[in-house]
Amino acid sequence: MIRNEAMITDREYEILSDFRFIIRRFLSFSNKKARSVGLTPRQHQCLLTIKGSGKQGGLVVGQLAEQLQIHHNSAVGLINRLTEQQLVRRFHASDDKRKVHVILTKKGENILKLLTATHKEELKRIGPEMSKLLNQLTDDFNS
Repeated sequence: MIRNEAMITDREYEILSDFRFIIRRFLSFSNKKARSVGLTPRQHQCLLTIKGSGKQGGLVVGQLAEQLQIHHNSAVGLINRLTEQQLVRRFHASDDKRKVHVILTKKGENILKLLTATHKEELKRIGPEMSKLLNQLTDDFNS
């Protein structure tokens, strides 16, 4: 149910603003860390999406595009650049040669592991504040 604007309190605006600020701060941190290892933020997100899918055979290009919320042809270009850096490998599905799967290489896994470790530390640092604001948001918005 969408609430009437008049029902939103100044405090709710403040909490939402603070929560979005923490998200932006985390994304800025993440972007800087990706660049520090020679990746663009989108390349980092692509590696994370592939690894985070939990699929042993990697993701099909269309699935990757969907997860990253980009067009198929943009995903292909992204994969081309990551392949040139030897961070991912692609192969055709055995049952359908039209399907192209993408998996991380050992080099890609190592870079992602390094980035993920730094992200875990940052999330430990900001997690309590994020959690507090999220709880306040959901409590306030549900009342």
